[in-house]
Amino acid sequence: MVSTSRATFRRAVPLIAAGATALLLAACGATGGGFGQTTQHGHILSDTALQQVPIGASREQVLVALGTPSTTASFGGEVFYYISQTRRQAVQFVNSQVVDQRVVAVYFDGNGRVTRVADYGLQDGVVFDFVTQTTPTGGEDLNFIQQILRGISSR
Repeated sequence: MVSTSRATFRRAVPLIAAGATALLLAACGATGGGFGQTTQHGHILSDTALQQVPIGASREQVLVALGTPSTTASFGGEVFYYISQTRRQAVQFVNSQVVDQRVVAVYFDGNGRVTRVADYGLQDGVVFDFVTQTTPTGGEDLNFIQQILRGISSR
């Protein structure tokens, strides 16, 4: 009689474990903290918004189309930087990882007109401009962008 009860118990344990796991998974999904959660932070700029900033556009036009920049700088002219980051959390209660980060830079001349728009990100660990499909060369601006992108990825 004892052996029959042990055999029944041994068969029931995997079923109980599977049921408990299913309940936990359902609870995670019901709270919105399910698996594969992706979040975006900062200025997420659409292609449509960027198309509203042609070369020669005024500073005011840029502010209307893209909003207030994350930060600004002066590297031979004023630059607006719009910084964004996409993070992915594989499972709940595990730290999220950066999967994409971008810095959109809008460069102005001395008259406050757009001279260039760049969309910087990391590609193969190197700063890459997704607008011109080039790797930018050195300079103060590139050093600043590298610091932003590397600083974000280290979090």
